[in-house]
Amino acid sequence: MNGRLRAGLVQLCVSDDPGRNLPVTRDLVRQAALGGAGWVLTPEVTNLLGVSRELQQHLLRTEDEDPTLAALRADARDLGIWLLIGSLALKRGGTADGDDRFVNRSFLIAPDGGIRARYDKLHMFDVTVSDSESYRESASFRPGDRAVLARGPDQAPMHVGMTICYDLRFPQLYRALAQAGAQVLTVPAAFNDTTGAAHWQVLLQARAIETGCYVLAPAQCGLHATHADPDRRPRRSYGHSLAVDPWGQVLADGGTEPGVTFVELDPDAIVRARSRIPSLTHDRKFAGP
Repeated sequence: MNGRLRAGLVQLCVSDDPGRNLPVTRDLVRQAALGGAGWVLTPEVTNLLGVSRELQQHLLRTEDEDPTLAALRADARDLGIWLLIGSLALKRGGTADGDDRFVNRSFLIAPDGGIRARYDKLHMFDVTVSDSESYRESASFRPGDRAVLARGPDQAPMHVGMTICYDLRFPQLYRALAQAGAQVLTVPAAFNDTTGAAHWQVLLQARAIETGCYVLAPAQCGLHATHADPDRRPRRSYGHSLAVDPWGQVLADGGTEPGVTFVELDPDAIVRARSRIPSLTHDRKFAGP
């Protein structure tokens, strides 16, 4: 296979104000590129986090109108990098079906600034973590309905299986992506602080081991400021952007502060892991339960 690829995982602590978030994101993307990353990845909801549905309706834009997407596409072109925008919260536009929920959409951007692939988050985070902490993502966001496999960076040609955050708990998605040809799985996230401490790393390692893929997971971190809605309780994210190799070893951990974490991807490591444990070819049909 071809040579190695240096990737940069951008860790953010975005607020509910897209205008304040964008300059910070662009600066870290540029730092990653200046550090030699040919592929830069940002977390889930790169544009904003932690606002009410009413404020989302006011602040969010469609894909064609979103300033964060436009700016980051221009940066990818100017820097000559591949860029995974982990996800943006966006208006759908054209809601003739009567469903006015938003989308949580990931973008793979090529060095010419073009959008190579889009993925809408499949699994909605509808959970009750404790008596005082619950989430109903499906109330605001419409789930996607298809898995997405994309051709990735040219420096070390690899196919990319695109996922987002809560998808991580559904291993069948990752197996399907790997069996369709994915060699790198992206899991941009804004993982809850409580569940992150308990499950984040072990789930990412499991997905890598099960598939023989690299797993790249840029994350949100810290306490997210609420400028637009100061009476709203701030949300806290776990951080710890992780890169896991195809054998399940953690290659890099971004810790708990915003910044860039670098990792070297070796396509031959995928071949080695899958040749040692070729479980992707060992599926058997079974009856029951």
